[in-house]
Amino acid sequence: MPSRNSSTDAFERHSIQSSSSSLATINPGAITTSTLTLSGHTLSGDHATKTTTKETIPSTDSDFMVDFENGDPENPLNWSLAKRWMMTMVAGFIILNCTIASSIPSGVLPQIQDQFGFSREVGSLCLSLFVLGFAVGPILWGPMSEDLGRQPVSLVSLPLFVGTQVGCALSPNTASLLVFRFLGGVFGASYLTTSGGIIADMFDGELRGKALGAFTLIPFAGPSLSPLISGWMSMAGVDWQWVFWSQAIYGVVCLFLVVIAQPETYKPVLLVYKAQRKRKETGDSRWWALPERQHRRVSQRIRTILTKPFVMLATEPMLLALTIYLSFAYGIIYLLFEAYPIVFGTGHHFNAGILGLTYLPVPIGGLIACTVHLLYFNPKYIQATRSMYPLPPPAEYRLPISLYGAVLLPVSFFWFGWTSFPSVPFWIPMMAGVLLGLAVVLLYLGLYSYMFDVYATNAASALAVIVISRSLFGAVFPLFATQMYEELKPQWASTLLGVVSLFMTPVPFVLQKYGPVLRARSTSAPKKPTEYPEVIVPHSEMPKETSV
Repeated sequence: MPSRNSSTDAFERHSIQSSSSSLATINPGAITTSTLTLSGHTLSGDHATKTTTKETIPSTDSDFMVDFENGDPENPLNWSLAKRWMMTMVAGFIILNCTIASSIPSGVLPQIQDQFGFSREVGSLCLSLFVLGFAVGPILWGPMSEDLGRQPVSLVSLPLFVGTQVGCALSPNTASLLVFRFLGGVFGASYLTTSGGIIADMFDGELRGKALGAFTLIPFAGPSLSPLISGWMSMAGVDWQWVFWSQAIYGVVCLFLVVIAQPETYKPVLLVYKAQRKRKETGDSRWWALPERQHRRVSQRIRTILTKPFVMLATEPMLLALTIYLSFAYGIIYLLFEAYPIVFGTGHHFNAGILGLTYLPVPIGGLIACTVHLLYFNPKYIQATRSMYPLPPPAEYRLPISLYGAVLLPVSFFWFGWTSFPSVPFWIPMMAGVLLGLAVVLLYLGLYSYMFDVYATNAASALAVIVISRSLFGAVFPLFATQMYEELKPQWASTLLGVVSLFMTPVPFVLQKYGPVLRARSTSAPKKPTEYPEVIVPHSEMPKETSV
């Protein structure tokens, strides 16, 4: 298999986003001499055939088909390394805004409750409804980003997100606050949906592993930083409205960065732009791009979006196990916003500002996980890709990092639970957060990568299920956490969570041992290694881009 180049993968760049549609892998170089089937189109040499569901593309047009050439500066994969890392940092900065917003009211909830007079359960809804919006948003933003591109979606959704933060700040009653919180999650989910695709658009090979490894931490760091920010704002005597005003200002800065520093990266859209420019510059209407010849009815698209992910969930045991496990791990991050005030606020009498500091060990643990991935596990995987060239390593090579996370997760709960007595120094249960953050991010780094490798062109549908499910878990867990920790006490409540996670521990171990058998039986996973989404380039042919 030859090394990957931009003229042979017009749609092989699979978008890592929570849309349920998928892109076909195409070899444009074969259009003039072989059969091409794409979304109902069939070509064969100079003779086009047409069936009841296929549209003929004249073979004489092949000389005017637009694609990226080798080294084409318009191809995001060929942009300078500095530009790509800068855009990665901007994407991380924007995601941090959305994830901080998810739990930003936690430090000022007592103020809001005093003003509007609602119960503690309604206060929990302020967190849960935003995360519920994370489950709804991808259904809208994923397909839209495939049709319009990454940048237009951001330019539409970010102003709307800013508007919801203004709406929260100006809310005159509980109902309007809850509505704006939910809408904030829907609009904030847009960048969570498209950011992974932006990374995949710009990076290939080992650099993509580095970028995604560093990127994984942000969705977990944001919620953990929120109580620290809002807690100290509350201690400083700032009105609760300024928590939302600050998020609105942050959102305006993000919008400005998208305009000046986030050009379009989605290859199909860039090819359409290129074809349009060619037609305008030459006056020749025969120039075309492959995406322009794809036609899918809206009803068909909606049906695929709404049904395919859940059909996969019902028929794929691997996906079901991954979805439940990753959703549980995500949900416990939001459960902490109800558990920590009981353990550290009630038990150790911490004020809102100091209470916010107790969340910091969680992102610190996540940072350790990303560092271990970048310095140890990712280099080992790259070594495997080089030794197995021209075929990519089996998907199970992604799992070793998750094995450690599976073992550490229940340990972190038992540690936290049985050191959460008021008589035990506060720093001992607080440090359990390091182990918790480490375990959760290790799980996500391994199991997410495994899922993408297993399902290849169906990975977007698989990811849609996981994103929706984990957001539902994140929305529901805070609703029962307070009652659970008050009724069972922190010791037994944490033990219960530890036992549940202990029952899930075998998941990555079973996948590592029986994964090849399960993949062979799967109706959604590719059967041949060459169908995997990444074509591995040998070390001698890899671009000399190794600096982070």
